[in-house]
Amino acid sequence: MTQSTYTRDELLAAHEQLIDNDCGTADDQLYTDGGVTTIRTDGGDARQPPVVVKVGGAKAVDPAGAVGDVAHLVANGRDVVVVHGGSTAVDETLEALGEEPTYVETPSGVVGRFTDERAMEVFSMVMPGKLNTDLTATLRNAGVDAVGLSGVDGGLLAGKRKSAVRVVEGGKKKIKRGDHSGKIQSVNAQLLETLLSDGYTPVVTVPMLGEETDGSVTPVNADADRAAAAVAGALGAELVVLTDVSGVYEDPDDEATRIDSAATPEKLAEVETAAKGFMTKKVMAAKEALIGGASAVIVSDANLNDPIVAALNGAGTRITPGALGDDAPDTAADSAASVDASALGGDSV
Repeated sequence: MTQSTYTRDELLAAHEQLIDNDCGTADDQLYTDGGVTTIRTDGGDARQPPVVVKVGGAKAVDPAGAVGDVAHLVANGRDVVVVHGGSTAVDETLEALGEEPTYVETPSGVVGRFTDERAMEVFSMVMPGKLNTDLTATLRNAGVDAVGLSGVDGGLLAGKRKSAVRVVEGGKKKIKRGDHSGKIQSVNAQLLETLLSDGYTPVVTVPMLGEETDGSVTPVNADADRAAAAVAGALGAELVVLTDVSGVYEDPDDEATRIDSAATPEKLAEVETAAKGFMTKKVMAAKEALIGGASAVIVSDANLNDPIVAALNGAGTRITPGALGDDAPDTAADSAASVDASALGGDSV
């Protein structure tokens, strides 16, 4: 057999063309040399933004594929932050303790968890205590140098506590007091960036740090989708929201009606109109992420073989900053417009 010889330049050129083809495409953004890939911007090539992955807590969501993708992306030089929910596990634990979860409806029709003092104790036990620990261990077993964090750690997620919420009970509007929830108003991006620069993969969950009127702080509940949106906005990241459907459908019962992308205000309006039930808050979170500075938001199926890589390469519903238009609403105006929904902690129903 004749052995071929190559110049150093030829070998380097061949090495740069090697890509990891596990997901079957030539543009999967994963490279065998472990380096950081680049993207073309108006100013030329630039480092790819981090990926923030929101993993849902519903029983229908299998995190195995996401764990493998996180390991794959990190091994190939992409910064990843994982944010997870777990409302179902909280409900199951409450029921096992002989207590019923409490859900309330706001005047605008959004249904969400009411987190009283007892529910908050269970929430803190289940979310950072068990689910975050288990997911961090799973990622470490997959070769990821994962670090578990709650929103309380280092003041990662903070905002005003909402101890009372407006609800509708028996057809009447009421003020329900004793809630332990809040809306995230600040993200300690420096903490995340420090961990990422040192090669760690943050695994983030609520509770957040709720600021009381007297200046003290209390751990309180917050919506996990909106926590992921806040993190993605603070890091200028691509946000991948993994759920048990393949995107936003015009007809909730027909997957063929999925809206593939929204890059204009008109298409975003279509997405907002199409979003029903649990998807309403995910689309709201997507909009908040873009307003906050995220580079894109993709809502996609968690149960694909390579769910994160698939989402980054075209699966799901992709919403980009152009959907906000030239006159994007400022953060304050957006917060005011969604005050009813933001008053409720936990996932919407």
